[in-house]
Amino acid sequence: MSIQTQSQVAWPELPYAAWSHTCQTLHLWTQVVGKIRLAKSPWINHSWHVTLYVTTRGLTTSPIPDGQRQFQIDFDFIEHRLLVSVSDGQTRILPLDPMSVADFYAQLMGLLAELGISVQIHELPNEMPDPIPFSQDGVHAAYDAEYANRYWRVLLQTDRVFHAFRARFTGKCSPVHFFWGSNDLAVTRFSGRPAPPHPGGVPHLPDSVTREAYSQEVSSAGFWPGGGPIDHAAFYSYAYPVPAGFGNAEVQPAGASFHDTLGEFLLPYDAVRAAADPDATLLAFLQSTYEAAADLAGWDRASLEREPIPPI
Repeated sequence: MSIQTQSQVAWPELPYAAWSHTCQTLHLWTQVVGKIRLAKSPWINHSWHVTLYVTTRGLTTSPIPDGQRQFQIDFDFIEHRLLVSVSDGQTRILPLDPMSVADFYAQLMGLLAELGISVQIHELPNEMPDPIPFSQDGVHAAYDAEYANRYWRVLLQTDRVFHAFRARFTGKCSPVHFFWGSNDLAVTRFSGRPAPPHPGGVPHLPDSVTREAYSQEVSSAGFWPGGGPIDHAAFYSYAYPVPAGFGNAEVQPAGASFHDTLGEFLLPYDAVRAAADPDATLLAFLQSTYEAAADLAGWDRASLEREPIPPI
């Protein structure tokens, strides 16, 4: 399928091998932006104050406090620029072109200084093996605009379906948000019960952060573009703590399977993209893996769920 044709489809092809270098660089750029939000925001349970959100053009921090002002940082994957906007009317733009993480970091910090925004961040990337401090990273410097745009469009469709899935749950539930540490878009449901302490051990992430994030029993689902243990984009679903028999549960659709190393169910993105009804296919995966976790763990589903409410 041609690039021109791909630009017209809702669920475009996203072969990880074709854009892995861009994906890795973009991951690190989002870490820089996310850490700025982290440094300037009050702590919210489960680290919900650090995440980014999908927009009609890319990803955003949403408003970040800076004294009595607020500012926002937006990735625009249509015009391929980073926009910094302040509530006093000031703006700055950083074009998104192939550049090293060190250059991205230096230029963004320079723009913030011009706007009178003082911020210091911990430069070492989180949740990554062998991290390089942002200001010293001249290794990661790829940016393929076509694939950055495709990635955003996959996130846009995923965000839409995840919100439909989230609407079925009346218990405590996270926003649909992008975690820049793990490079995934996620939504998490809570049973309302405490969980045993998490063992921690996430690379370059304090165990205290992980333990607070998983201090309550959850069923979580998300989208990951690939890398590390898998070489393709995939949707995932896991439970913490893992109930007995979870890995052997029957889930939908037929292409979903349990990954023993990751300890979670995976559904290849291509299985959704190529389906006759991608929305229904993804919702079936989200619902069936959630039901497996909730039923095996004995969640009070009757008090936590509702039927979708039709549009008024």
